[in-house]
Amino acid sequence: MQLTGRITADSLMTLEAYAKWRKAHQSEVIAHRKLRSVALGEHINVQFESELTMRYQVQEMLRIEKIFEEEGIQQEIDAYAPLVPDGGNWKATMMIEYPDENERRRELARLIGVEDRMFVEVEGHERVYAIADEDLDRENDEKTSSVHFLRFELTPAMREAVKAGAGVKLGCDHTNYPAHVALGAETLASLAGDLK
Repeated sequence: MQLTGRITADSLMTLEAYAKWRKAHQSEVIAHRKLRSVALGEHINVQFESELTMRYQVQEMLRIEKIFEEEGIQQEIDAYAPLVPDGGNWKATMMIEYPDENERRRELARLIGVEDRMFVEVEGHERVYAIADEDLDRENDEKTSSVHFLRFELTPAMREAVKAGAGVKLGCDHTNYPAHVALGAETLASLAGDLK
């Protein structure tokens, strides 16, 4: 899978080519995804996306749905390409995970607004709060969604600090879910590669 900086119909593999590529490289993509997945407390998982994870997602959807027509391909690109970081930010999928259905329902009601209280903090800099769910609102008066899409915009000074090895915390300061975690060195190295 060749990373081109932008996911376009012309930069995707045919279904046949992808089937061959997938057999040889699926484990690498899974390892990359795992490296960029951060547990925040017991019930929130943040998956930092990249061009590779989103290109793989598009190719997987085309494969599963057997989409080969231009319009269908473009719909998949339009759905996932906005989650590719642009060099000045990190983009992530946030999942709130409660296995028990009753507990999940109760906690999603208690966590309304949690997506707006997610932050990253680069060592020596102010917290950057997530810009959440730009595509559509994912909560209502009764509960939040179990999946949110986040964008963290970093200043040039923050980006330089990360590339120079500064530590980064991921956190949440929602009243009902206070938590933070330092990103591991390998995760941070991968995320630093997203920054220009």
